[in-house]
Amino acid sequence: MADRPILTFSPSPQAPVRAPHAMVASSQPLAVQTGIDVLKAGGTAMDAAIAVNAMLGLVEPMSCGIGGDVFAIAWDAESQRLVGLNGSGRAPGGISIRAIRERGHAVIPERGPLSWSIPGCVDGWHTLHKRFGRLPMHVLLQPAIECATSGFSVTPVIAGMWERAAPALAEDTGAAAVYLPDGKAPRDGERFCNPRLAETLATIARDGADAFYRGPIAEALVSYSEAMGGYFSRNDFAAHTSTWVDPVSVPFRGLDVWQLPPNPQGLAMLQMLQILKPYDLAAMAHNGADYIHLLIEAKKLAYEDRARLYADPDYFDVPVEALLSDAYADRLRSRLNPDRAAVQIEVDDPRSLHGDTVYLTVVDGEGNAVSFIQSIFHDFGSRNVPAELGFALQSRGCLFHLDPAHANALVPGKRPFQTIMPGFVTRNGRPVFSFGVMGGDMQPQGQLQVLLNLIEFGMDPQLAGEALRVRHDGSSTPVGHHMSDGGTVKLEAGFPESVKSALEAKGHRVELAERGFGGYQGIRIDEENGTLVGGSEPRKDGCAQGF
Repeated sequence: MADRPILTFSPSPQAPVRAPHAMVASSQPLAVQTGIDVLKAGGTAMDAAIAVNAMLGLVEPMSCGIGGDVFAIAWDAESQRLVGLNGSGRAPGGISIRAIRERGHAVIPERGPLSWSIPGCVDGWHTLHKRFGRLPMHVLLQPAIECATSGFSVTPVIAGMWERAAPALAEDTGAAAVYLPDGKAPRDGERFCNPRLAETLATIARDGADAFYRGPIAEALVSYSEAMGGYFSRNDFAAHTSTWVDPVSVPFRGLDVWQLPPNPQGLAMLQMLQILKPYDLAAMAHNGADYIHLLIEAKKLAYEDRARLYADPDYFDVPVEALLSDAYADRLRSRLNPDRAAVQIEVDDPRSLHGDTVYLTVVDGEGNAVSFIQSIFHDFGSRNVPAELGFALQSRGCLFHLDPAHANALVPGKRPFQTIMPGFVTRNGRPVFSFGVMGGDMQPQGQLQVLLNLIEFGMDPQLAGEALRVRHDGSSTPVGHHMSDGGTVKLEAGFPESVKSALEAKGHRVELAERGFGGYQGIRIDEENGTLVGGSEPRKDGCAQGF
């Protein structure tokens, strides 16, 4: 291994967490402890995930909350199979491309009421709970309700994110009232309370999802929308449903790697694995220039398809099987130059072959596991907060395209392209690894790097997340941007100058960056040794705990 150096995030990497019975990993310690408490009280993995997510909406409000969407891949120990849930919301019935353009926009703004879609989180919780839950919903939400009422101590990474968002939050009356007590963001260690959110969660705990979609919360959101110039209606909320979906997979090095089908972007990671499969990655220097180059070029190819073909399957026939086929991967790979960075990607059609976010994962003592991701998209979502409800509304609607001929075109009642994507790995039909990486366009890239760290370079789940990461920006996007200059490679601070220079020699534009490399958690299920092995990286405040 001496000729394949491992570049770590920290000079003193943390050991992975091991436990024989059950485990929770997420981005904030109080949320993790909440999940552990639920498991010890007899709750299932899904019970714990819902309780963790509710707490995260309080303690990491810039990343998630009941104003956003949720996706999950769950291993059901009883049926011995994976199931998926798409808990994302749809565009309001009254919105249209014409209405957006008449307001003078060439693309949907990232902030404000035009970026809203119906929040799917609460219905997602209840749909998952109905199938996999054991403890009552009011028990699962009670820790977040109590903490919102009495307050919690803000953690360091979250405090930094809050501070950076403060000037924008101050521009919205509701956001400032809820999230800027005394006119400023709470600092590291300061106590923060959100009694309005406590009341909202208590209403949901008492009256269920109907309170959010057909009751007083829906009424409040529609009234707020009317006041803000949005398009929400009572019918939009009453019509919302979550959808059970079948996860899709590709084989890689004796494993099966699973993602959800579109509208999420998980296919991009699977496409990259397919392109990279023939290369002897394990023989390369870890995070060396040749290795990074292959990852970036595979990403460019996959993201070109992502920009054109990933959309709500109820409105567009996404060619999932063709996109993941060996024949199409061979064709894409033939266009990958191992010595030179691509500036533009020639558009291809696989059908011609005929062939800011939070992540959490839980494994319970019965062998159930869930890979769970939830988001309001940008930091504090749309940055619009109905003050009496205590949460921010997501900005996912800004990911629609305004060309009516595009697969991802804005249509009333349609789900937008989504960046959030839970990951899962099995071997011979048994669960092996539940994991995810937060961070918008970074998610497929981050998941790929973490997975290759484990599979190709033999890292444990902790070190696989701590290792330095690379991010490529500037690919074509599902909202209309087309790559014409090759984009930019961002190297996390800590890479040697030699790697930067070698990548530049291949034609890449390279920059060093301090942030923007995602946030990872994962749990490896080691059935051979009867243990769970968890990791949670130092780019976030979180941890893994087990018992």
